[in-house]
Amino acid sequence: MRLLVLGGTEFVGRAVVEAALGRGWEVTVLHRGRHAPPPGVRALHGDRTAPDGLAALADGTWDAVVDTWSAAPRAVRDSARLLRGRVGRYVYVSSCSVYAWAPPAGYTEDAPLVEGASADAGQSDYARDKRGAELAVLDAFGADRSVLVRAGLILGPYENVGRLPWWLNRLADGGPVLAPGPRDLPLQYIDVRDLADWTLGAVRRELSGPYNLISPSGHATMGALLEACARVTAGAAELRWTDPETVLAAGIEPWTQLPVWTPPDSDLHEALHQADVSRALATGLSCRPVGDTVSDTWTWLRSIGGTAPRRPDRPPVGLDPEAEAKALAVDRAPGDR
Repeated sequence: MRLLVLGGTEFVGRAVVEAALGRGWEVTVLHRGRHAPPPGVRALHGDRTAPDGLAALADGTWDAVVDTWSAAPRAVRDSARLLRGRVGRYVYVSSCSVYAWAPPAGYTEDAPLVEGASADAGQSDYARDKRGAELAVLDAFGADRSVLVRAGLILGPYENVGRLPWWLNRLADGGPVLAPGPRDLPLQYIDVRDLADWTLGAVRRELSGPYNLISPSGHATMGALLEACARVTAGAAELRWTDPETVLAAGIEPWTQLPVWTPPDSDLHEALHQADVSRALATGLSCRPVGDTVSDTWTWLRSIGGTAPRRPDRPPVGLDPEAEAKALAVDRAPGDR
């Protein structure tokens, strides 16, 4: 198989490239040169935001292209139009953010989508950018040659958003740790390598259409995630499970200040941790245990000195030590200890 990856040097793109190389595929990447691609690829250079940014793709044919673009949809429009006669299938790594907010628990790929998106638009907000890019792919390749990978929370090695790295470093620091409850809160996420494996399987099987690509809700829990972090970091951390009401009353923002966590029975939790993924499961999605994701991410994080790369277009995540200490000082009900 001949695969073209637009990007291919960071997080999701890199995982796709490594998985394809592991299958013996011939891989070409188009990137800006800011990060070195994995060994074994054919590397082309180009900046998709520049007028001639796609010049390196003037020639060549591929079985599929994988695109992870997250900014102005017109960049995807231009690449899709350029490649539509020379690529068999266009796989766009989109997001569950394309659904109209807030999608209810159990939402499928048929849920209402965000309005106001356009394939011709410049950069807007994340949801409309992703939906606009989907529209660009569909316009150039049609529904039968497009795969829309609507990912949710993505974790694993090479993470450049900082969610799991923050928890790992916090647990490694030791001491009392604000652990937002309940402990059995069901989570929904995808290991980046499982996303990559499913994506390549979709190419091989010539799948098409949109897929919610996340683990089943409850594949892991907040307790399983943080306990795995404590275990692999082998620090002296003490998880202090705190009820959601106490966390929110302290003015702590779910998802951003306490990465991954969302309050139970909230719109946020239903939207981020309760999507229906039966379509992806029926087409081969397999999700590794949370312990493997945590352990491998910790190994990678230590190999680069403990500081994860961070995308410049994403805000920092994590809780300030002073805010954490203040919340921990609040008396908790006996049943929550």
